Amino acid sequence: MKHLLSTRDLSREDAIQLLDIAEDMAAVNEREVKKLPALRGKTIVNLFFEDSTRTRISFEAAEKRLSADVINFAAKGSSVSKGESLKDTTQTLAAMGIDAVVIRHGASGAPQVLAHSGWIDAPVINAGDGTHEHPTQALLDAFTMRRRLHGAGSRGKGLDGVSVTIVGDILHSRVARSNIWLLQTLGAHVQLVSSPTLLPSAVDTWPVTVSYDLDEALASTAPDVVMMLRIQQERMKDAFFPNEREYSNLWGLTAERFLSLPEKTMVMHPGPMNRGLEISSLAADSPQSTVLDQVANGVSVRMAALYMVLTGEREVSHD
Repeated sequence: MKHLLSTRDLSREDAIQLLDIAEDMAAVNEREVKKLPALRGKTIVNLFFEDSTRTRISFEAAEKRLSADVINFAAKGSSVSKGESLKDTTQTLAAMGIDAVVIRHGASGAPQVLAHSGWIDAPVINAGDGTHEHPTQALLDAFTMRRRLHGAGSRGKGLDGVSVTIVGDILHSRVARSNIWLLQTLGAHVQLVSSPTLLPSAVDTWPVTVSYDLDEALASTAPDVVMMLRIQQERMKDAFFPNEREYSNLWGLTAERFLSLPEKTMVMHPGPMNRGLEISSLAADSPQSTVLDQVANGVSVRMAALYMVLTGEREVSHD
């Protein structure tokens, strides 16, 4: 695995292997000394052209726990804001002898361009690109589901037969796209629920079922997982729904909707949450919520991804 650019590219074997390595990394994160020497001497640059405190901190924690040297590059206030291109920035970094790039970019496809351009000969991990993909988020979501369902017996397992309902702003969501492809690969059934205005035109070509009525969708499927997506108002140039109150009434996980769910149903959210809009505090803070598990598991999954692309190993050495 040279790069991690998209969950669509992952085979079932690679996805399960990565989740299994993340189990080993989770064990490291539970130790008193949360450190492995696996990437000692390697230099990783976090190349963030778009703000994301949560994802950057998660990657940085993962890199440091694997003993890598870390360079954080933020586009704001840098030469990029003065007009320097992705090519120039990357070639400057390559000249410094970096070993891997974690890139987040507002333009869909930027990590693919970087990986295949020849500007740099180093593994590239996509930390989110435009409205395209966010593969490590989908992997940490799958890891969280698998652990909740199978506990200590998770290794080697997919998500066969698990029903997942993804609700909200599908149109602007790279998290939704990455989850759809990965969940299909792992054997889950995916249902999308949203306003017609917040669904992409190509949704009929995706391996999903689509509903516009959240109450009907929850009642008819009693899903194992309900994943609420953040309304990405910063990406919206038009009015996609009349107002926040109507959105919450129709497509939010209100306290009433949450209480109607089976007790086994997991409630997920990639964060940051708009409480009271797409999810109620009752749902977000309940024992059924995996929100804090997702944050903790993100470090383990990103450690596994870095380990696989930089060492090529499919088992973890604890030496």
